Amino acid sequence: MAMMISMSFCVNTNNTFTFSNPPRLFKRCRGMSFASLSNKESTKLGVHLTEGEGNLPKLVLSSPAGSEAEIYLFGGCVTSWKLPNGKDLLFVRPDAVFNKKKPISGGIPHCFPQFGPGPIQQHGFGRNLDWTVVDSENVEGNPVVTLELKDEPYTRAIWDFSFHALYKVSLDAKSLSTELKIKNTDNEAFSFSTALHTYFRASVSGASVKGLKGSKTLNKDPDPKNPLEGQEERDVVTFPGFVDCVYLNASNELQLDNGLGDLISIKNTNWSDAVLWNPYLTMEASYKDFVCVENAKIESVQLEPEQTWTAVQHLSVA
Repeated sequence: MAMMISMSFCVNTNNTFTFSNPPRLFKRCRGMSFASLSNKESTKLGVHLTEGEGNLPKLVLSSPAGSEAEIYLFGGCVTSWKLPNGKDLLFVRPDAVFNKKKPISGGIPHCFPQFGPGPIQQHGFGRNLDWTVVDSENVEGNPVVTLELKDEPYTRAIWDFSFHALYKVSLDAKSLSTELKIKNTDNEAFSFSTALHTYFRASVSGASVKGLKGSKTLNKDPDPKNPLEGQEERDVVTFPGFVDCVYLNASNELQLDNGLGDLISIKNTNWSDAVLWNPYLTMEASYKDFVCVENAKIESVQLEPEQTWTAVQHLSVA
């Protein structure tokens, strides 16, 4: 059974929130520095809006089983996914900054409307902007929130198209699911590439990924500008050193052993490609503590006006 609630709010001079329609949960309010929710409906939904690092607003989702997720509105970035035992399966780098001058380095950053280098800035602008909460649901007791990002003068100066992105995040006892929808609201067709640059907490020496055998590979080591084409022959892919490899037409289910005792299933719908990344000694302070296993759409998606592209990622543990 799903219960949907939304609420409009704005920051008062005392840095608290007022609600213009208490039965509803969230609406846009830009420039927020601090937020707190005492509304009973938000408690029922398992959603709490609060102050995060750098005074940035973040959502905290809590399931009845005790799992928890954190989402910063800046970048629409999920930064934490904790199991009921308190173990966080995501990783935020120690050099991450929370000042809006740089994307948040960790969790699940968005790469949109461009993955990697290209005509516009590295990985696009989706991770550099404030997303807006537009919906909150309670589905069988578990919290679900939807964020949105729309074109604005800043994005049009970089990428001159009108678009509407919706990002739904669902938390369960042992799973975290995301659904990304990109709609072309322009009068002209446009193309884009995208990815979820997921950082998993790991012991890099013991981490491995299954499910990639047979995929076409574009290995960016040693030269990221001229990747080497090949085919993955290994049943189990490890991280023995610097790793930056694209897997085209990858399986829709991978299994990550994080080397810390967790087997994480990474299922997807319509994310056709995968990327493995670990910076090794180029990031000496933290490379031993994470691996990136990214669902991606490397080849451009072409959308005509009013068309929508949708992709789902489902992370779970047994």
